[in-house]
Parts: sequence; structure tokens; C-alpha cells
Amino acid sequence: MNTTVESFLTASQEKEVIEAIRVAEKQTSGEIRVHLENFKGEDVENRAKEVFHLLKMDVTKLRNGVILYVAINLKQFYIYGDKGIHTKVGDSFWINTRDELLEAFIKGDFSVGLSNGILQIGKALKTHFPWDITDINELPDEISKG
Repeated sequence: MNTTVESFLTASQEKEVIEAIRVAEKQTSGEIRVHLENFKGEDVENRAKEVFHLLKMDVTKLRNGVILYVAINLKQFYIYGDKGIHTKVGDSFWINTRDELLEAFIKGDFSVGLSNGILQIGKALKTHFPWDITDINELPDEISKG
């Protein structure tokens, strides 16, 4: 695995991941973000939650934001969904989504894993938080980097 944020995804792979976010969010009021960074700590779960807050994902109207956080240098990731979506899908959904990403990541298919995970999350968000005419995109779709 490449250990720099800049080399983790190529420019075309970044575009694929951003397009997956846009496709997923077209059908839901939910928000999905991907964050990549080299993390100097050890607790990836807490860091994912901290970044979730720093990116203001916890202020969505329906509390239905989801972050896919990747600590590139540690070769770890964490998926965190806010209260609104978590209460609808439960732990088993996050475990299944994690396993799907892990399978692709083990093969080195990072953009595929992220895109598939995003689309899977998008389907769950669509089921529980379908898009309607009053919905606005509350957060940027771009990949954030730390």
C-alpha cells in the first residue's frame, strides 16, 4: 500500500470515488464523505469520529452523514455513520460494508473498495432517507485529506 495521501489514489481513481458519492447522494438526503490521511495516533475509530465532527458531518438535518476514514500509513480504515442512519441499519450493516471494503483493499483495489462501499451506503441511505424535492447537498462531495 502506498503510504502517502497524494499517491493513495490516482487522479482518475479520485474522480471515480467522487462520482460514486454523487451517484449515491442523488437518491438520498444523506451525506457521504471520504477522508484520507496519515494518522500519527493509534485509535482510528476515535480519529474517524473526530474528523467526522471537524468536517461538520454531525450537523446534517437528519443526522444521516457517513464517513469512510482511511489512515493510509496505518493501513486501517473506519466507517462511521451518524445517529440517524445507525439507528436504522445497525451494526451488521457496518460490518458487512467494512468487509466489502476490506476484501477490495487486500487486493490493492482501493478506489473499487471505496466506490463499492459508498454505493452500498447510498442504497441504505436511499431506503431510510430517500431524496425529495426539498433536499440540498449539505456537504462537499470531494475527498478530504489531512
